Amino acid sequence: MSAAESVSAHPALSRRRELGAVSARSLLLTVLGEFVLPWDEPVWTQVLLDVLGGLGVESKSARQALARTAAEGLLVSDRSGRRVRWSLTDQGRILLTDGAARIYGFGTAAPAWDGRWLVLLVSVPEARRQLRHRLRTRLAWAGLGSPAPGVWLTPDPGKQGEVAGVVADLGLTGVTSSFVGPFGAIGGEASVVAQAWDLAGVEAAYEEFLDAFTGAAPASPAEVLAHQIHLVHSWRRFPFLDPRLPAELLPDRWAGARAATVFDARHSAWDRRAQQHWERVSSTAR
Repeated sequence: MSAAESVSAHPALSRRRELGAVSARSLLLTVLGEFVLPWDEPVWTQVLLDVLGGLGVESKSARQALARTAAEGLLVSDRSGRRVRWSLTDQGRILLTDGAARIYGFGTAAPAWDGRWLVLLVSVPEARRQLRHRLRTRLAWAGLGSPAPGVWLTPDPGKQGEVAGVVADLGLTGVTSSFVGPFGAIGGEASVVAQAWDLAGVEAAYEEFLDAFTGAAPASPAEVLAHQIHLVHSWRRFPFLDPRLPAELLPDRWAGARAATVFDARHSAWDRRAQQHWERVSSTAR
């Protein structure tokens, strides 16, 4: 069975494809982070095309993804006759190493909460939409939520340094104020959490992940490789989606905890065989 056939033959991967087309570049970054980064060796174009093809990515889209990633400074190519191989740049290694730390460090139990909040007030004019978007993206990545325009918060005051760095980098220090302290007597924390984060949407994404991978059992090395890539690719969105709130602020039987257990178990079970198959495919192409 080919890698492409292995994708359509297994329900876990088929469901992932039914949920919408995954960008070729996004899958490429997953492959680079999971296999090229650890081996730290150049990889031939055809190897990447074959692996991405096994995930349902057409050759043209895969080549465009390679060109775009190289244009962003993450990859560099060199030729050997008519063949081209790709290596990570220093920038690419840093980006993927940081991403790996986020992915594999995510899902661990949150530390005990002392009941304090970090509240951020930021004034960005409506006309500066691009700046507002960049601020929203970076604060959301840091785990902050916004219950009202210009207001951001997190139950982790330890993130104040990271948040200050984001604000300074965007040139917003002069229009930003922060407060740290416990919740007051007016209103309720559950209401603020509901306004700041879409926990129902996050939990639905976790349930989708559980449906796709709880019973997954790839057999051949090519199937294991494909499943491992989809597993990591599906999991890497959660550090952005999930603010990692303390247990006191989460619904009962939070699906995130179960999803983290499944991710760790499946990744550990598949990693060795996936890496071996990657090395076999890569060495065959040399």
